[in-house]
Amino acid sequence: MGSGTEPKGRRNHTPTHIRCRRCGRRAYNVKKGYCAACGFGRSRRMRKYRWSHKWKKKRNLL
Repeated sequence: MGSGTEPKGRRNHTPTHIRCRRCGRRAYNVKKGYCAACGFGRSRRMRKYRWSHKWKKKRNLL
């Protein structure tokens, strides 16, 4: 096999997001180094906004 399209297509299997250590969701960006769901790696506080209601539901279940 040469060095054309087929070998290049096998290179993109590294995940962009992995499981977060703090919230457990699969939202930790490996390149940016922070979690999109809880803000781990960017802030000590949990990421939450008034317009977002999912975190409230999740906290009530615990």
